Amino acid sequence: MATPKFLSKWLLRLMSVRSQRACLSDFHDRMSISQSNYQCDVVNLWGMELRNKVKESSLIQMDLANFKPMIPVIPIDLSSQLWKGLVLKEKDFRIWIKENDWLSYKNKGVYIFCSTEAIIPTWAYMLVTSQLIGIADTFVIGDELALQKSMILKNIHALNLEEFKDERVIIKGCSDIQEPEFAMSELLAFLQPHVKSIMYGEPCSTVPIFKRKKL
Repeated sequence: MATPKFLSKWLLRLMSVRSQRACLSDFHDRMSISQSNYQCDVVNLWGMELRNKVKESSLIQMDLANFKPMIPVIPIDLSSQLWKGLVLKEKDFRIWIKENDWLSYKNKGVYIFCSTEAIIPTWAYMLVTSQLIGIADTFVIGDELALQKSMILKNIHALNLEEFKDERVIIKGCSDIQEPEFAMSELLAFLQPHVKSIMYGEPCSTVPIFKRKKL
């Protein structure tokens, strides 16, 4: 039995529409995959390029946080040794010096001060300091901030300058350090005579600080 002419045309039109939709769907899938691969290639190439530039630039990256003191801190308030909170008696003070457990300050940071307005004789600070030598890691006459600065300076001076000779350095700041300006300035003063250049910030965004002049 022959298919009516109008029905044959309708079937051909339906097959054509389905074929077009299939082609469009296949084309869209291919374009999506191609675009995705292209984007991945761009990202991979960009990341590789950035890594290569940092690597090839031979920059030494330093974090100011690495110089933050990590040892325990103990205060010595000499006001507790004052007679009636007014004056320091040498005899009583020497007894305290003899009986005090100085080993409890071993490998610690110590700051020596007086929390009152009493006048402490110089020899009293000297007696305390004499006991801390060889026991405490670091000690100062002053407040805790003075101790923090002293320990930061000690950590900076522990750097091996041979590793920085004629190198380019980037220093990253740190908000956790008290008075970071002090730490940054001391690090700069220590490194500048030996390096080629110093920058502040991150590898992707730096502020030039120093560049050695060509002779």
